[in-house]
Amino acid sequence: MEKLPMTKEGVIALEAEQRHLKEKERPAIIQAIAVAREHGDLKENAEYHAARERQSFVEGRLAELKSIISLAEIIDPSTFSGDVVRFGATLELADEETDAVSNYQIVGTHEADIKNGRLSVTAPMARALIGKSLGDSVEVISPGGAKFYEIIKVDYK
Repeated sequence: MEKLPMTKEGVIALEAEQRHLKEKERPAIIQAIAVAREHGDLKENAEYHAARERQSFVEGRLAELKSIISLAEIIDPSTFSGDVVRFGATLELADEETDAVSNYQIVGTHEADIKNGRLSVTAPMARALIGKSLGDSVEVISPGGAKFYEIIKVDYK
């Protein structure tokens, strides 16, 4: 299988989610199933079916997390330097049309969170930015049409 590039923080967050599911969610679900069983007939017991459904979701997520973590290739952005954009770069971009400035860090797919400025390496914007340098104008094709950004800062923290 192909390795998944991730930052150390991304892997730590996934491991924390995995730990939470194992240590908190599993025991709570087991307890909920036990309580629901005490209510009798399981065929028409909504609490039992809801708990089993939650259990199925949690076990599926745990399997997914195990797979993602095992395939993770931790890349430390602080080992990079320079003005060329690559995985792990923290960028400051200026929208050439509105002059609005935005900040993003290019991270792995499973740790992306656009609301917090963490842009997936597979996102169209990240793909357009990778390989470009400080001061370059970059065209990003999106469903809303083409937008142009200028790279005004590249940092590796």
